[in-house]
Amino acid sequence: MATVLWRPVRTKLCDRVGKIASLEVQVVYPAENLPDQPPRVRSRRCSLALQCNLLDQPTCCWAGTQPEYDPLRNS
Repeated sequence: MATVLWRPVRTKLCDRVGKIASLEVQVVYPAENLPDQPPRVRSRRCSLALQCNLLDQPTCCWAGTQPEYDPLRNS
């Protein structure tokens, strides 16, 4: 059976909210009988996504509201 875990990528100061956010990815590791398969990233999230979604404007792809803006790409 596959193993699904949330792994932290990094922490970063969010310029939209003004706090430090933890950016995480959901990684799926294959079952034991498929050892040659690499782990896959299924989704991503931000610890401040709820606060960002309450703002009046779209924020970033980690909060799920603006897929064109990735704060990790700009750093």
